Amino acid sequence: MAVSASILKRIESLRAQLREHDFRYYVLAQPTISDQEYDRLMRALVDLEKVYPEAITPDSPSQRVGGQPTKEFQTVTHAVPMLSLSNTYNEGEVRDFDRRVRSVLGQEQFRYVCELKFDGVAVSLLFSGGVFLRGATRGDGTQGDDITQNLRTIRSIPLRVMKKKKGLKEFEVRGEVYMKREDFRRMNADRELAGEKLFINPRNSAAGTLKLQDPKIVAGRPLNFVAYYLRSTEGGLVGHHDNLTTLRELGFPVSQHSKVCKTVEAVVEYWKDWEKRRDSLPYDIDGVVVKVDSLAQQTRLGMIAKSPRWAIAFKFAARQATTLLHEIKLQVGRVGTITPVAELEPVFVGGSTVSRATLHNEDYIKELDIRPGDSVVVEKGGDVIPKVSSVVKEKRPPGTKPFAMPNKCPECGSRISRPEEEANYYCENSECPAQIRARIEHFAHRGAMDIEGLGEAVVDQLVGLGFVHNYADLYELHKRKRELVNLERWGEKSVENLLAAIDNSKQRSFSRVLFALGIRHVGASVAQLLVNQVATMDALMNASVVELQTIQGVGPQIADSVRRFLEDKHNSKIVEKLRKAGLQFEERLQRVVRQSPFLGKTVVLTGTLSTLSRDEAKEKIEELGGRVASSVSSKTDFVVVGADAGSKLDKAKKLGIRTIDEDDFSKLVSSS
Repeated sequence: MAVSASILKRIESLRAQLREHDFRYYVLAQPTISDQEYDRLMRALVDLEKVYPEAITPDSPSQRVGGQPTKEFQTVTHAVPMLSLSNTYNEGEVRDFDRRVRSVLGQEQFRYVCELKFDGVAVSLLFSGGVFLRGATRGDGTQGDDITQNLRTIRSIPLRVMKKKKGLKEFEVRGEVYMKREDFRRMNADRELAGEKLFINPRNSAAGTLKLQDPKIVAGRPLNFVAYYLRSTEGGLVGHHDNLTTLRELGFPVSQHSKVCKTVEAVVEYWKDWEKRRDSLPYDIDGVVVKVDSLAQQTRLGMIAKSPRWAIAFKFAARQATTLLHEIKLQVGRVGTITPVAELEPVFVGGSTVSRATLHNEDYIKELDIRPGDSVVVEKGGDVIPKVSSVVKEKRPPGTKPFAMPNKCPECGSRISRPEEEANYYCENSECPAQIRARIEHFAHRGAMDIEGLGEAVVDQLVGLGFVHNYADLYELHKRKRELVNLERWGEKSVENLLAAIDNSKQRSFSRVLFALGIRHVGASVAQLLVNQVATMDALMNASVVELQTIQGVGPQIADSVRRFLEDKHNSKIVEKLRKAGLQFEERLQRVVRQSPFLGKTVVLTGTLSTLSRDEAKEKIEELGGRVASSVSSKTDFVVVGADAGSKLDKAKKLGIRTIDEDDFSKLVSSS
């Protein structure tokens, strides 16, 4: 059917209106119509495009979720590398950066542009004729994944620029994909109600979402975009600050908080100001970025290794707050470990209210002389885990008493003891209720049996109702399906999902089953060492302490712990129930490819991988004949480097050890 001029005019009018309202809502945060009115305009456009499909264009607002699921992402090469920035946490190193800039530029006048460092995922967007053409991840800086269809679903990324500008026919925009904290919390709350696995934090959620292969799922996630870089293939651009203004005029969201600073003192003031104000923002930032404004001066300053000499990331230190320590309580872990925990006067630290913090062990408390009633400094290590780091002794009230470890378990009243040469106390009662809950949570953990939907709240409920007394009872929950469905906040679908996840866990390998049992001193790596030499549960149960110690990496402490666990009558009954439930009690022979690049190699993982968890990456390496070590040494063959890599990467560089990024790692795995 031919499309008349009047119909085309109506279609273009609807598209223009929708683009304008997207810009006002997602970029300016100043909507001028209701959601219902917006939906009415969208329905009108979709209805017309159904009747006249030949009028559909890729940049139409109706086409944001038009892509089909893909089996794999194509690799694309960045025309200009996406450089990583050098990081610093202190003022002195920023002043050193300023001196290096001055030494190169001499007497030339220059200025800095300071911007907030969004804690998200870097992406590159290519535009041609004002229309979004292709989008890709940063990857290793030189090559990334083509995730165009996923990026099209993000409404703050324009599919067509708001207005064309001279000299910008072909251009590239770079920026950060991120999630707002409240959107993240709401999404996790919905997933918890649905019995789905919860995400760790907004950044990892954004990274994982962009790697999904179905754009329709991506469209349902609350992703946002902020632009911070513009490159034109035709040249003509002069300064970074002007480019930010141009990006805003083109219709891209740009942070409103960037600032031009003429001196390094102004840069430091900007950093200090935002370190105080960061919690006022609806999204996470982990520092500020400082750039020389002039593009010509940037070119003269050049780069070193993979970082530019004209920019630096000035990161925030761990955040601290002072509050009152009311009480020291004891927490019981899965193997009976007694951990002292500080009960605090609630204080706002690192974007959340903290009322409890770890005190590690008795020695830590004595070393800092921490007492109930003290004013203490609380900080978030890596902005995540709160801990008490020091005592403000000048504020100590009279009459406080040093903390003394009790001799009974706070949960069951059984005796607790501290083995020689260890820092922790342990409850000796294996049927302690706290241990039961913690053991089940560990058993269901992602690195062990990976049972989705079996989080802390669900475990508490199941144990509290007497439905499970140990982790073997999980495999009999199908007998209680009716009772589960009738529980508060449960339902048919939630119960079916949980039971299916429990059933699916029967396929986990013997090494993961062994790790999931929660044997003291037997982590995932030790479990793999054991099953590599003792391939069945029967053989392991019959192995003596002496025989176990012949396995490289298994010392007297581990061998004795394994032996005592398996000889315990209570534990052996549980193991037998797991056998009858159908869990894997024999290590299947792994297919090790002769030419595997991991065969016989020692590998270290550092940083965050966007497509795999640390446990999944480790499992793949071990399947291909490699060994994963926890630290870098001269015996390390190569290091797999993810996002936000730390000291392990630095050490690898010093030792001259080969490093590979996530894309290279994936290629090596898939080629084996």
